[in-house]
Amino acid sequence: MHKLLMIRERKDIPEEFQKTPIGDLLLYHNSRMPHKSYEQAELLIGMCMDNRKKLNIPENFAYILQTGRANLRYSEFKVSYAIAVGGVKHMARIGHTQCGMVNLKARKQQFIQGLCEHAGWGAQRAEDHFMHYSPLFEIGNEIDFILSETQRLSQQYPKIKIAPLLYKLEDNRLYWISHT
Repeated sequence: MHKLLMIRERKDIPEEFQKTPIGDLLLYHNSRMPHKSYEQAELLIGMCMDNRKKLNIPENFAYILQTGRANLRYSEFKVSYAIAVGGVKHMARIGHTQCGMVNLKARKQQFIQGLCEHAGWGAQRAEDHFMHYSPLFEIGNEIDFILSETQRLSQQYPKIKIAPLLYKLEDNRLYWISHT
């Protein structure tokens, strides 16, 4: 079972993350904390490519990788680069409500028709493309996916503190995903 924790002030953030770039991310975005100046990124943010989200963060504060379903599995070299060369020690994994990768099967015909109309593809090519790639990108639900990916990345990068977060499109706020 998991619970979403609304973050309004520093004391709402889990203690081990309060005085970290993750805590600052939550306060910049949710509480409109005044922006500090940054010379280099302190955080890596992995989030979905969805166009309905916009983070309120300062310039140079974070590397941001945006991929379908916030999946960093195929961006691990970029993650490693941000850690090894960029020096980040914290990562935020941000899923969001109303993710298009949930129940992707239901969008099959729309996907095929869209590629035919907008990209000039033939129906068979579009269907083959969907059938080949959709199983790689479909997720059961946003929260379970973010939690499983946070766990996987924590095992791969054991010295990096990783926070599982959810962006609620309904109120444009970040929530901490607590697994209780």
